[in-house]
Amino acid sequence: MDKLCVITGGGRGIGAATALLAAQRGWAVAVNYTANSLAADEVVRAIRQGGGRAMAVQADVSDAAQVRAMFEQIDARLGRPDALVNNAGVIDVPARVDEMDAARLTRMFAINVTGSFLCAGEAVRRMSTRHGGSGGAIVNVGSAAARIGSPGQYVDYAAAKAAIDTFTLGLAKEVVAEGIRVNAVRPGIIDTDIHASGGQPGRAQQMAPQLPMGRAGTAHEVAEAILWLLSDAAGYTTGSLLDVAGGR
Repeated sequence: MDKLCVITGGGRGIGAATALLAAQRGWAVAVNYTANSLAADEVVRAIRQGGGRAMAVQADVSDAAQVRAMFEQIDARLGRPDALVNNAGVIDVPARVDEMDAARLTRMFAINVTGSFLCAGEAVRRMSTRHGGSGGAIVNVGSAAARIGSPGQYVDYAAAKAAIDTFTLGLAKEVVAEGIRVNAVRPGIIDTDIHASGGQPGRAQQMAPQLPMGRAGTAHEVAEAILWLLSDAAGYTTGSLLDVAGGR
């Protein structure tokens, strides 16, 4: 039986690229989405056409009841997961800290931080040898923004992703003896539609000349790093923060 990977925010961008690559590498994939069912269904359709196993499953990762229900659906249809990619995340329009309101901050941390904790908790309860599981791997998708700070743009997003760094380090130590490896990738400027959701659809192209490599990264390049961290090739790697940022 093929191993099972749950990917949050798996319908678009880095999540979709990871889902497609995982399927090519022999993983069954649960593609989580919040609202865009058409995008998630398209990823699932592509995986199935290639002979893989996949399902789309709706859940707002910031809602504990929805996260619990999502994992129960996955259990029933595909089995217990062997891996989790905490990819779901949001940005907002560029703003200074003195222009941000509480509603923006609540949304930013609920999805980017609380959501990762909730999904990891469900995954650990299924994968940990302490809970009768056979081990597994978790990859959190952080951001190079965590070490840059994103002044005048997204200090709130950078702070949320810095929390993911610390979460990764702590959880890795907490569950390493229970057969679970926990790592993070920290993408830099990647050419996906997340920039459009922050009101800057051309941001990746605009910033390309300023980047050490002279170009933005691709979702596939980040997916390759994620799949390596999930694989047995990374069997002695846990608690690592892997930058995929083109030298930025």
